[in-house]
Amino acid sequence: MNLHKQTIDDLTLAGKRVIIRADFNVPLDDSLQITDDTRIRSTLPTINRVVDDGGKVILCSHLGRPKSRFDPKYSLAPIAKRLGRLLGKNVIFAPDCVGPAVEGLVAKMSPGDVMLLENLRFHEGEEKNDESFSKALAALGDVYINDAFGAAHRAHASTVGITKFIPASAAGFLLKKEIEYLEGAVANPVRPFVAILGGAKVSGKIGVIENLGKRVDKVIIGGGMAFTFLKAKGLEIGNSLVENDMLDFAKGIEDHAFSRGVKFYLPVDCVVAASREPGAETKIVPVQEIPKGWYALDIGPASVKLFREAVQNAKTILWNGPMGVFEIDAYARGTLSVAHAVADAYALTIVGGGETAMAIHRAGESENISFISTGGGAALELLEGKQLPGLTALPERKD
Repeated sequence: MNLHKQTIDDLTLAGKRVIIRADFNVPLDDSLQITDDTRIRSTLPTINRVVDDGGKVILCSHLGRPKSRFDPKYSLAPIAKRLGRLLGKNVIFAPDCVGPAVEGLVAKMSPGDVMLLENLRFHEGEEKNDESFSKALAALGDVYINDAFGAAHRAHASTVGITKFIPASAAGFLLKKEIEYLEGAVANPVRPFVAILGGAKVSGKIGVIENLGKRVDKVIIGGGMAFTFLKAKGLEIGNSLVENDMLDFAKGIEDHAFSRGVKFYLPVDCVVAASREPGAETKIVPVQEIPKGWYALDIGPASVKLFREAVQNAKTILWNGPMGVFEIDAYARGTLSVAHAVADAYALTIVGGGETAMAIHRAGESENISFISTGGGAALELLEGKQLPGLTALPERKD
């Protein structure tokens, strides 16, 4: 694991108050029902380890972007309920995350008890990595475990500040697993190594394209960002998404790949629509024939076939970003087909979080992927080769 950080396996937990920073930033519908509890389930091994060892579990997390004050829409109450159901035991829900009321509840805990604190972001000290807020959080525990990969790229009080004021800190099982898969794939992949990169913008993935471009055997580009590459080749792309200030960069990336013998794949056909409205007239055209004024919103069947063949002999596949506007059913086919192709490949398959994870779930292929990351932004930063503050803050293992 990265820098040989201390992990939960290195600590004694019996009788200790263990603060676990989890990532319970889960999607809720309008009636505040959880629509996907993957992130909650992902932290269960770490929670269960503390319970089994006779520690007291104090969980903390953020949810959404409340404006540093209490807002019932962003309360973690629904998460406490779901967590209790998943653990098969009562989860104590604290009305706040710091202060005398919370300290009183913690003082009454017995070994094996589980408590969830209210949303960290109801306090402005969280995102400001404020020292007094960090100290107040640290005062609740004896041990700190970071298991929130999805928040590890943020230097907040609950990911960085708290480590300065608590006797012992370590990485949880989920954080450890995320780092091992994502860093391992990039640092030492079994080849052929194929990267599939999609999503709307080249600019959002510059670092990933540059970092992976040096390490992969094949790069497949889909999604809105493909049209910046196609325009850089001089093609008419109609009203499709394009970043004109990225044309030289796109051309340079493709030339660089070519000079290093990396195979570079772009869509050969696409689904175009007369407008971006749902129900608009659509047709499938080769990329050389996108009509003026039309929008390309998904890759076409020939591209799916090409990409499927490109991943067939891969031993490691890393996929980040959808192939089109997959939230709209008419333009979801390309992304779902790639999901099936990746799942069918006889390879170590790693999927970056966020929209790509959602696409894998929608395609019903979650069980057939080696590893699905729980953190979108954090996964991207790690794939760019950046240091994650939440990881850097944890102590080295004492070997």
